[in-house]
Amino acid sequence: MKTYIALLRGINVGGNKMIAMAELRAALAELGFADVRTLLQSGNVVFRAPAQPPEKLERRLEKEATTRFGFAPDFHVRTADEWRQVVGANPFPQEAAKDPSHLLVTFFRAPLDAAKVRALQGAISGPELVRADGRHLYMTFPNGIGTSKAPLLVDKTLGARGTARNWNTVLKLEALSAQHSST
Repeated sequence: MKTYIALLRGINVGGNKMIAMAELRAALAELGFADVRTLLQSGNVVFRAPAQPPEKLERRLEKEATTRFGFAPDFHVRTADEWRQVVGANPFPQEAAKDPSHLLVTFFRAPLDAAKVRALQGAISGPELVRADGRHLYMTFPNGIGTSKAPLLVDKTLGARGTARNWNTVLKLEALSAQHSST
């Protein structure tokens, strides 16, 4: 059995695409996954499953969500090892230590195009900074996320849909996955 982290995109926002975390845990348990745990209400799941490519799990989870919930949120799945690499690759360690809620990691399915990441940084008029590492985009928001226009540019400029989590959530999911790995 291997530990996985799944992130759902765009659920439980503004009363739309609602999925109760208890229902999500039950759905994954019924699929045969073990030790299913969720974090917060935004679709963060840690579970154990037989070793398989994360892409296969994404397709399976999206199909199950369509059947069970009537819509298919995007799932972004990483192994616990991949998750540790995301944490280790953080290009903004000072910002993470100083203000972790203003550092976001956006998870994508495919590696990001470096030219598009440069175009994204060029399109941002504020103090936000972006750096990419493979399928992950790290963004700092020194003046806060709520007033920034940068998040609106991400999917459009990169030509891909991702799902973002703040650094606090990233670290909590790392800790949950470590608990799973030690059981």
